[in-house]
Amino acid sequence: VQLQAFGGGLVQAGGFLKLSCATSGRTFRNYVVGWFRQAPGKEREFVAAIKWNSRHTTYGDSVKARFTISRDNAENTVNLQMNSLKPDDTAVYYCAAGSRIITSSQTIEAQYNYWGQGTLVTVSS
Repeated sequence: VQLQAFGGGLVQAGGFLKLSCATSGRTFRNYVVGWFRQAPGKEREFVAAIKWNSRHTTYGDSVKARFTISRDNAENTVNLQMNSLKPDDTAVYYCAAGSRIITSSQTIEAQYNYWGQGTLVTVSS
């Protein structure tokens, strides 16, 4: 199983950026794909998750109404559209996947078995 996150970069506050997580190596049916982020000196934080089958989504409180997670069938990717970015959104963003994670547990890192490398997002003020 491979997950590859890309799309990070430098953006001004109020701007937007789209991250993508390319998945390969197995079928992700019954999997949940999530995004986490880690800012310098802080613990890793849940951002968003999507169930592969149902496309049901879950969001962290700090990104609700600004970020949108979606799945692209044709490309086998999971995208994270980030709008109205703030300097506090600056972090390394990671995508991760886990099997049959119930909704109430999707915010928990340990539920995810597979992780991609991070992609850095920097939001300037």
